[in-house]
Amino acid sequence: MASGEVNLVWLQGGGCTGCSVSLLNSAHPSTRNLLVDQLLPGVHLSLKYHPTVMAGQGQAALSVLDDLPDGDFVLAVEGAIPDREEFCTIGEVDGREVTVKEKFLELAPKASLVVAVGTCSSFGGISSGAPNPGGYRSAQDVMDEAGVETPVVNVPGCPPHPDWISTTLLEYILAGGDASKVAVDPLLRPLSIYGKLIHENCPRRSYFDEGKFAEKPGDPECLHKVGCKGPITYADCPLREWNDGLNWCVKAGGPCQGCTQPEFIDMTTPIYVALEEDRLPKIGEGASVGGDDA
Repeated sequence: MASGEVNLVWLQGGGCTGCSVSLLNSAHPSTRNLLVDQLLPGVHLSLKYHPTVMAGQGQAALSVLDDLPDGDFVLAVEGAIPDREEFCTIGEVDGREVTVKEKFLELAPKASLVVAVGTCSSFGGISSGAPNPGGYRSAQDVMDEAGVETPVVNVPGCPPHPDWISTTLLEYILAGGDASKVAVDPLLRPLSIYGKLIHENCPRRSYFDEGKFAEKPGDPECLHKVGCKGPITYADCPLREWNDGLNWCVKAGGPCQGCTQPEFIDMTTPIYVALEEDRLPKIGEGASVGGDDA
């Protein structure tokens, strides 16, 4: 994949389309840069299918998915995959409804890489929250059950930062299309993005170390007592910030909600309730990426 066209197919399962909206609000690179310009000299990203942004619709649009070359496309999946057929269909072929699970399991074995975009696709997320009547699961869980061995990279976040999505694609391309060369943690998240706890780089960390805690959202001190999940959450939000570097949750006065974690959302709510003390890292102690703290 040193040169040429990188084909990208984007499926949407059970979710809110927030991951697509986030990507479309990308600033550096812009969506135009991603889809029109060369990502690298001689390398262009070709978006073959995306139900939210493409002009085509109906069976004509779905037919694009029948002509994909085996092993020569990246499959991005947004949203969790439901077990119950009536919960998520992507269209009709010859009068028959096609479920997202059916199409996903048809395309995943043929893809060179599956990118689980967002926490719903990566870990189940809000879509799989209790009582989960649709039986929503992560892309990896569905693949494991079906015996699909295509490499997976998880890009969690609710939604993920647009840079996280584009960076993951670029790392894969720079690795020559060899997913094994993309450094990931035990939860299959790129280490370049999810390698550090929010807590490690939080600008309010000194307040935590000094035991100075906010009593309500908006207070300037550490937000631990009002439910900040930064001590168990891996992401680079404090360094990258959001909306083209304008702001992020804690800077805006709200606690981190832990949205990049597999515990989100059932185990990270209520949002404004403090973490149990035994889940907090101690001063000077490192955190194991993807281990007990993740």
